Amino acid sequence: MSNKQDHPDSNLFPHATGLAHKIVGEHQAEQPLKLYSGWFCPFVQRAWTVLEEKKIPYQYIEVNPYHKPDSLLKLNPRGLVPTLQYDNKPLYESTVICEFLEDAYPDHGPRLLPKDPFDRARTRIWTDFCTSRIIPAFHRFLQFQPMDDKAGLEEARKEFLDKLNEFAKEMDEAGPFFLGEEPSLIDFVIAPWIMRLWVFDHYKGGLGIPKDDAAWDRFRTYQKALEERPSIKNTLSEKEHYLPIYQRYADNTAQSELAKATRKGRGVP
Repeated sequence: MSNKQDHPDSNLFPHATGLAHKIVGEHQAEQPLKLYSGWFCPFVQRAWTVLEEKKIPYQYIEVNPYHKPDSLLKLNPRGLVPTLQYDNKPLYESTVICEFLEDAYPDHGPRLLPKDPFDRARTRIWTDFCTSRIIPAFHRFLQFQPMDDKAGLEEARKEFLDKLNEFAKEMDEAGPFFLGEEPSLIDFVIAPWIMRLWVFDHYKGGLGIPKDDAAWDRFRTYQKALEERPSIKNTLSEKEHYLPIYQRYADNTAQSELAKATRKGRGVP
């Protein structure tokens, strides 16, 4: 998917911080492959982590949502990130970019899609599940209003937990990643939202993952493995700078296409 994050207001921090700031600094040199990015965007992080995991040379270009460069608009008139410039041609939609990087750079880093055709197809089923089921449920819970509607809030919480639990039950039993010992494309597709589960502690009184349950124990192992993966943790900024962005989602005032679709009961646009 392309960036469905809204155009942030003036208190958006202008650049990546923490570990992500270091990675950005290491990718400022001119490269044929360019990633037009927004440091805060989970859809961007999908593509960014794959670039880092596969150690593909690229140039990182931060996009100011109020002053989008002509170079981006010529590639993608909608000005959405992530947009990838490859051989002076544009690619967008984050899952498409991730699969393209796997296909176009087979000799860089680990292979992220299984060789077996059935396993590849199954990976795509659960990759789609992340976008079509987990992300909409994430946002319905986060954007739920008002907080004094306890029954409605619990229903939104249960829907999201049910989707995560369904996903967890499909994981390889030993893990720690979805398909087994090594990470694959599906892990990088969902990782940005797993890394942002803290927003529910901050805004919705906690996620409330059950204890003493085999599927949830497996999920906790999975979450820890993602948190410790360098390509994932190194593309995250300091938590405090995400707060102004997610505050608007928690208040249901965000004006992104995703936020508006969530209010209308639709999926990821």
